[in-house]
Amino acid sequence: MKLFTVGPVEMYEHTLRERGKQLPYFRTEQFSTVMMEIEERLKRIMKTSSKSKCAIITGSGSAAMESVVSNSLDKNDNVLIINGGSFGRRFVELCEIYSIPFDELIVPFDEQLSEKHFESHKEINYTAMLVNLHETSTGQLYNIELLSKFCKQHGMKLIVDAISTFLSDEYDMDGNGIDCTIVSSQKALALAPGLSMIVMNQTFYKEKVEGKPPINLYLNIQSHVENLKRGQTPNTPAVGICYELLDMLRKIEKNGVETKVQNTAIMANHFRLLVSHTSIKIPEFTLSNTLTPLYFENGGARKIYDYLKNNYDIYVTPSGGDLSDKLLRIGHMGNVQIEYYDELIKYLKEAL
Repeated sequence: MKLFTVGPVEMYEHTLRERGKQLPYFRTEQFSTVMMEIEERLKRIMKTSSKSKCAIITGSGSAAMESVVSNSLDKNDNVLIINGGSFGRRFVELCEIYSIPFDELIVPFDEQLSEKHFESHKEINYTAMLVNLHETSTGQLYNIELLSKFCKQHGMKLIVDAISTFLSDEYDMDGNGIDCTIVSSQKALALAPGLSMIVMNQTFYKEKVEGKPPINLYLNIQSHVENLKRGQTPNTPAVGICYELLDMLRKIEKNGVETKVQNTAIMANHFRLLVSHTSIKIPEFTLSNTLTPLYFENGGARKIYDYLKNNYDIYVTPSGGDLSDKLLRIGHMGNVQIEYYDELIKYLKEAL
């Protein structure tokens, strides 16, 4: 089996070895040391201050999204949501569930997010922006400088779901004025699914989270932040994934964050060059190194997905909704090699 999916992805041998170990009891000083080192390394890699706050939640990225929305926003806010696909719509659904006032900035599939999309929102008083920096359902990578500039000009908090761009593309939390970042374990970290991390700068935490009455139990950010001060979580954590995470963060820092991003870019660029010699279309909007969206204007994407899976045990990422028969997404994260893409393009041509 080969995975060209966008999570879970092909895991590294050192992660698989880590997964094979007996899990220890976690209410110990030893495990507390592990969690505090994770926090320290994560903030360094994300390029944010050591004073930033961190919450490590046992749950998928959606759990962290819900935790942030419900704990930092309320009926007194007015939020602008960048909605360019299914994950942008998830932020919309969360704001609806928690009765948070919002407007949507809708980005159609075939459009590149640009300044013109913000024209009708310039005169509105917003308190925060919610954005999936890389809209995984379409493949578009938004311009963080554009988003950051708009938020600074209008005094807005910038809340970023970086789940599928972190460690695939350059990410500078403080440098780009990002107040809150959400990431998870199964993307470029190439770990098992089930762990998500929230990192908030000190000002965001004090102004938007700290001191608020709890609105939920399991997803309560304040409780996670307070417990992490002693290296613990308020509930039983995904202990095994925590050890996988520490192992991976150590290796990333040892080899260099830039090296990891560059290696992902090499895979993405190689595959896109191969695609350019076929009849398959790649959308013209800005792409992340994370994945390449393949657009089949006349349909057939689902049949190609099934063909690769049933004949070669190759898994790419299908799409849902209106794009279900027109879009396949090819992942470039995890333990993949150049020759894997040479093989994939051969079978894609065969399927066509």
